[in-house]
Amino acid sequence: MAVDSTLSSPLGPPVCDKDAKALRFIEEMTRNADAVQERVLAEILSRNAETEYLKRFKLDGATDRETFKTKIPVITYDDVQPEIQRIANGDRSPILSAHPISEFLTSSGTSAGERKLMPTIKEELDRRQLLYSLLMPVMNLYVPGLDKGKGLYFLFVKSETRTPSGLLARPVLTSYYKSEHFKTRPYDPYNVYTSPNEAILCPDSFQSMYTQMLCGLIERNQVLRLGAVFASGLLRAIRFLQLNWVELAHDIRTGTLNSKITDQKLKNHMKHFIKPDPELASFVIQECSNENWEGIITRIWPNTKYLDVIVTGAMAQYIPTLNYYSGGLPLACTMYASSECYFGLNLNPMCKPSEVSYTIMPNMAYFEFLPHESGSTRIVDLADVEVGKEYELVITTYAGLYRYRVGDILRVTGFHNSAPQFHFVRRKNVLLSIDSDKTDESELQRAVENASKLLVKFNTSVVEYTSYADTETIPGHYVIYWELLTKTDSANSSNSPSHEVLNKCCLEMEESLNSVYRQCRVGDHSIGPLEIRVVKSGTFEELMDYAISRGASINQYKVPRCVNFTPIMELLDSRVVSVHFSQDLPHWTPERRR
Repeated sequence: MAVDSTLSSPLGPPVCDKDAKALRFIEEMTRNADAVQERVLAEILSRNAETEYLKRFKLDGATDRETFKTKIPVITYDDVQPEIQRIANGDRSPILSAHPISEFLTSSGTSAGERKLMPTIKEELDRRQLLYSLLMPVMNLYVPGLDKGKGLYFLFVKSETRTPSGLLARPVLTSYYKSEHFKTRPYDPYNVYTSPNEAILCPDSFQSMYTQMLCGLIERNQVLRLGAVFASGLLRAIRFLQLNWVELAHDIRTGTLNSKITDQKLKNHMKHFIKPDPELASFVIQECSNENWEGIITRIWPNTKYLDVIVTGAMAQYIPTLNYYSGGLPLACTMYASSECYFGLNLNPMCKPSEVSYTIMPNMAYFEFLPHESGSTRIVDLADVEVGKEYELVITTYAGLYRYRVGDILRVTGFHNSAPQFHFVRRKNVLLSIDSDKTDESELQRAVENASKLLVKFNTSVVEYTSYADTETIPGHYVIYWELLTKTDSANSSNSPSHEVLNKCCLEMEESLNSVYRQCRVGDHSIGPLEIRVVKSGTFEELMDYAISRGASINQYKVPRCVNFTPIMELLDSRVVSVHFSQDLPHWTPERRR
């Protein structure tokens, strides 16, 4: 197909007119980033001028940056939670947005362990869809021929609930997959999935995964790319194949569907799709019965060109395992988004994971940047950030968040035209993360305190602890190192906590963690049972000695509450005297606490 030469792009030669227009749009937005930002802020402030929130700070209809920054404070979720709760409870007055709040998008937990509720409006779906529409035109610049096959993407909906007023509260991707934007998306040869909508939208995670894997196996020679949202999700799919390949091969051989698949829409779709294929079944058995699963992805899906997963931030811990299963296929990180806002995309998606930088699209929201740990508190605009410096992201959205601190720490790596490019460094204050969970230091401390109450009757206490996210197992799980002190009881010298009691401590810790963690454990099965490793007395003194030997100040030394440095972990593991796991699941329900 000939491409209109007037639509060429500095990013590279587009493969079709549709791609050319998308690439031209990226150029237009990034070439005039500051002007676009000025327009976006004016639009947000003018349309929401009569909202209770902006009137409270006496903005008086002003739409310029200087007045906005002078009068509107920088906030966190706790600052705006009362207004959000009023909307959730049914107040329909224009509190934050002049447009009606259509639903809430749930984000990682509050200090009370509940999910945050992010207000959104219907037109935000258009904005998110716009960013999605830019991804393949960029990818097509780097990987040719993606229109000649399909993508095997493991995509899932998660549980949703309703606020007291009846508004839906659900994760952003569940909102998107259930929208008409996704369900009735026009055919695009460059973006065809093996997974049918019926499988993606099935609320039962086993049935959804089983049929998505089955479809991917049946169409294995058409698969050109594999993906999931997070790296952990793709590894969970590989683990699922390890556990269920016998049943999958049976279905392929006989052309029947596992009796565990009970969703009627799914059954109706699959009965027209699945046909007996003994040759493919024999191939699946041959590959999956082999104890060596190294390179299993390219063995089963031989035409795969890359893996499309997020491997930045906490997900970087999964890169070695992905490389093992894929034989070192390229890892593509395509976009940067959150429940609060979709931010931007990676204009070089086939770069190394350590070099991933996201270009912020200035039309998505109004962006500001708070210097991180530099001593400066002067917030700067998108176009004024400096290469090499780290910032905390602050956003103002069309849906009614004003100067909201997202909690992401970003490092400026360069510019595309006048739009900065950022490397995602980490979530602020997050210690542990396996999947979509985010556990900070205060939450971990609270969990340890609650669990250690079970030790009081044994005259035992936790004198020190640290942790790490173990991603060697699939699914990954939290590991907590405890050093215990048992006071001598002359009446009962053997009165120390039993193995069973310490197992219960694991469960008590899990009960104390936030609802996102507990949903991952109970609803999504994306996190394994929490593990406590008890170490010998004096182990944490050895840890301090090691740190001091490497230059740490004895006066300023603090026990790290999370470790990932191999020598330290080897030291801790060499001092382990007992190992304990949760023997049950923590309590979790989709319903929010009132």
